[in-house]
Amino acid sequence: MRDLHKSEVLGSKRGLMSWRPQYRSSKFRNVYGKAASREHCFDGIPITKNVHDNHFCAVNVRFLAIVTESAGGGSFLVIPLEQTGRIEPNYPKVCGHQGNVLDIKWNPFTENIIASCSEDTSVRIWEIPEGGLKRNMTEAVLELYGHSRRVGLVEWHPTTNNILFSAGYDYKVLIWNLDIGEPVKMIDCHTDVILCMSFNTDGSLLATTCKDKKLRVLEPRSGRVLQEASCKNHRVNRVVFLGSTKRLLTTGVSRWNTRQIALWDQEDLSMPLIEEEIDGLSGLLFPFYDADTHMLYLAGKGDGNIRYYEISSEKPYLSYLMEFRSPAPQKGLGVMPKHGLDVSACEVFRFYKLITLKGLIEPISMIVPRRSETYQEDIYPMTPGTEPALTPDEWLSGVNRDPILVSLKEGYKKNSKIVFKAPVREKKSVVVNGIDLLENVPPRTENEVGQPWSGNGNGIWGMNLERHRVPVSIPREAGTWDSSRDGIPGSIP
Repeated sequence: MRDLHKSEVLGSKRGLMSWRPQYRSSKFRNVYGKAASREHCFDGIPITKNVHDNHFCAVNVRFLAIVTESAGGGSFLVIPLEQTGRIEPNYPKVCGHQGNVLDIKWNPFTENIIASCSEDTSVRIWEIPEGGLKRNMTEAVLELYGHSRRVGLVEWHPTTNNILFSAGYDYKVLIWNLDIGEPVKMIDCHTDVILCMSFNTDGSLLATTCKDKKLRVLEPRSGRVLQEASCKNHRVNRVVFLGSTKRLLTTGVSRWNTRQIALWDQEDLSMPLIEEEIDGLSGLLFPFYDADTHMLYLAGKGDGNIRYYEISSEKPYLSYLMEFRSPAPQKGLGVMPKHGLDVSACEVFRFYKLITLKGLIEPISMIVPRRSETYQEDIYPMTPGTEPALTPDEWLSGVNRDPILVSLKEGYKKNSKIVFKAPVREKKSVVVNGIDLLENVPPRTENEVGQPWSGNGNGIWGMNLERHRVPVSIPREAGTWDSSRDGIPGSIP
């Protein structure tokens, strides 16, 4: 009896041991977040109070751009990165928009070119002078009009120079060729407001989330929907391609109103590979993915925390690493491109956190602790640089190409040789089917009545467009645009 009892005890111990989680060896398991000291923050910034679910912040190796609160129209600050500390109240702004600025993005290949979109239905391209602004900038190098409602998102193509995507509240995505300053394609498969856009590594696929509760994977040139998921149990908000792993990650809300993430196979969206509940808070979860380290960062709007995970190709796919904690809630986060990081400090990611209550932008560095002071090649693989792989004509003709990679070993600081040249056009009207859209203004919707964008009471088109006019005759692969949906007379073939 005594021997039998011992064997049972040993068996139960083995059983307990088999249930223990297996130890995963990972070079990133000790990554920690380090907030910058106060003198290395940007202070005194009137961060916008707009409730639109965007980051309102964009950063590259030279400048930090932040959307600000303004009395009339929309504006944003552009500050050289070395100019930390307190920013004067009268610091020059980019203030050409007639409506609130909803999104800003730096051109990945030309470091002084930034795109913005606004409630005034326009997308604008701005050229920031060397050393930053010395006076308010009101004249954009390019003004792009093609949307009939406010424009909520802009996104640059990851490998092609001068190709810009914009998503509007007219449920359409326009693809702009900035070499000619005109829209060259239109994607109109969405039935509600587009919430998020994300490209895969070579830009051959575009993933979108939409207010119609659907996740879509599109071929961006034709607008063809390759995969579609109706998310009933997981209401999607944000999506990000996980590099070249052929996986997607979405953040959203479960049927129990808890925050949730889901991992998908891009070639089969019938069911997520995994779903994981995060917590019961209500703020939107912003996902960020670092393809070089395979790390995923989750930051909640209104939270002070940033969780981070490691993504693997095998189950369980997602491994929790740690959490950076802070008492100050974040409104949005800008992310430094990889070639702008401090490799000598083993920095693998850097956020710029918007703290509205303090008017503060706080850099947060994610650091891999290493004792050696030599270059750590295992955590810095070859990464996309500032040279485009394709021209707009090559991409539009159907060519796909991976980004041109660079090594960070020598502290990559190569300046892009590309210079942005705005196309010159003499066109003074937007004529479609013999009707000038600027003369025949569509009636305002209920939401637009009382909006201050127009000085002459003519609705969203009644603004001063005497500079760069863009015709809205947009080529499509198939079908026609039923423009009566947007209140615009006539149709566009």
